[in-house]
Amino acid sequence: METADHDKQQQPLSERVAAELIAHIVQSGLKRGDKLPNEKLLCEKLEVGRSTLREAVRMLASRNILVVKHGSGIYVSDRPGLSDDPLGFAFIRDKERLVLDLVDFRLMIEPRTAALAAQKADPRQIAELKELCLQVETQIAQGKSHARADAAFHTKLGELSGNLIMPNLEPILFSAIELFAHLCTENSRGETVSSHRQIVQAIEEHDAMGAMDAMVMHLALNRSSLITFLQQEKRAEQGAEEREQP
Repeated sequence: METADHDKQQQPLSERVAAELIAHIVQSGLKRGDKLPNEKLLCEKLEVGRSTLREAVRMLASRNILVVKHGSGIYVSDRPGLSDDPLGFAFIRDKERLVLDLVDFRLMIEPRTAALAAQKADPRQIAELKELCLQVETQIAQGKSHARADAAFHTKLGELSGNLIMPNLEPILFSAIELFAHLCTENSRGETVSSHRQIVQAIEEHDAMGAMDAMVMHLALNRSSLITFLQQEKRAEQGAEEREQP
């Protein structure tokens, strides 16, 4: 205990204040998007000056825990603690392998998630899932990118599973879906509509095995479409190189 107290004392004041701000958010039950007390009240509560408080807030804003809206106040982030690229996918050069590995990762996780959602979802949650399913279909029908709507659909499944970790995997899921949506063909877009409907139906019927099977089929077909697309691209590139040779 003495060592822990000593380490705490060695921390810069702004870091200690940042930790106390996180504790305040948790203990006060503040949720995503909620507003914190104004600077004056926070300084009084934490017994620090404004410069120290502002440095602590900047630290937490850089970690996507707080959002400062000038002229309005300090708010809890909509995605507290989550960066857009937590695993550094932007720095992986082999995007073809990355997207296939992401689908494989999803095959490890999401079928079980769908099964849990089927077991636990209530009527209100199922209605929300149906609405997200419809948004994906609308984006596809209008020829627009459906990546964000698709990620929202799969994130909602994570929420419905009741597992606290799953919604926090959203950045990883979005990276996988965004990469796939960029590469996918007309056939795979149609498959997305069909598979999403099957997943929703199984969850509405509280059919855990059916939801799991529908998700496995959805992701397996995604993977198959990707492999076919990438093979076609590779053959096209090889053909172009051969034509350029004297």
